[in-house]
Amino acid sequence: MFHFRKPKQPEVGAEAEQAPEAPAREPAAEPAAESLFEVEAHAAPATDETPGDLAEGLQKSRGGFMSRLRGLLKSGPAEADWDSVEELLIGGDVGGALAAEVVERARARKDSPTAEAAVREELAALLIPSDPRWRPARATPDQPAVLLMVGVNGTGKTTTIGKLAHLYRAEGSSVLLAAADTFRAAAIDQLRIWSDRSGCQFVSHAPGADPAAVIYDAIDAAVARHVDIVIADTAGRLHTKSNLMDELAKMRRVIDRRLPGAAPEVLFVLDATTGQNGLAQARVFHETVGLTGIVLAKLDSTAKGGIVFAIEDALHVPVRFVGVGEKLGDLLPFDPAAFVSALFA
Repeated sequence: MFHFRKPKQPEVGAEAEQAPEAPAREPAAEPAAESLFEVEAHAAPATDETPGDLAEGLQKSRGGFMSRLRGLLKSGPAEADWDSVEELLIGGDVGGALAAEVVERARARKDSPTAEAAVREELAALLIPSDPRWRPARATPDQPAVLLMVGVNGTGKTTTIGKLAHLYRAEGSSVLLAAADTFRAAAIDQLRIWSDRSGCQFVSHAPGADPAAVIYDAIDAAVARHVDIVIADTAGRLHTKSNLMDELAKMRRVIDRRLPGAAPEVLFVLDATTGQNGLAQARVFHETVGLTGIVLAKLDSTAKGGIVFAIEDALHVPVRFVGVGEKLGDLLPFDPAAFVSALFA
């Protein structure tokens, strides 16, 4: 059972509540004695946020490297300038080695009427089949699903969490946001703002508290309030792999202890504008914590949409969502077939 008590004689505007003593917790997951935590519930979000449009969001990519690529692929496979095609794919963030493989296989296709069809089919084959209706699963009907959101600071992770929470709330699910990025005080405040906008419940501790303790209290609150989904923000630091691994491993131990049998999803938020640098960051996180999905943010801001193919081929981890704008509704479930069609439209 989740309990909390209010501080005595709180000052006007005070937002936090004293953390309860929890001797039964794993010691490593307990917050410091001076740490504060709060649980907030918010009203339902506004319903006037319409879903974004994938084709519109890919406009820069279609007008960038894809426009030039299609110009090179108007002829048949035998007549195409394949060296220039390979250069364009590399420039579109597909990556050098992968671009060479795509060109080699496309040239060898005998069943494609045009060079464009050959390249399109080879690119589509790189994408991992993914159901756009995918949602995080619960271990049991009375347990919340858990999402751990990871990524480098500045990639749009907190904004993505807010949009994801809005998406689930619009579908009728109850959502609780856990501010487990306690390294930056601003991260807690930013996530609180997004909880207000999306109408979610919110759990946080004081800056500098143990992130695993935030996860513990968030799950406790979610179980007590029958919340469907817990989304946890985590610190976006890459200065050492060991610290990152230890911190997230500790969170997982807390989840396993509190929700036996649960399999939390670990989604990496990648800024599409960072291209191959973003892929290198994703590789570090995948090697360290084992990613289960990718969220590609700011896809509307880049003319190099080839990073989608590069990251799925390199990591064998599916892209789950793509961000195609700044509105709450501009985070879309990823549909591989629709993505390729929109690129080549």
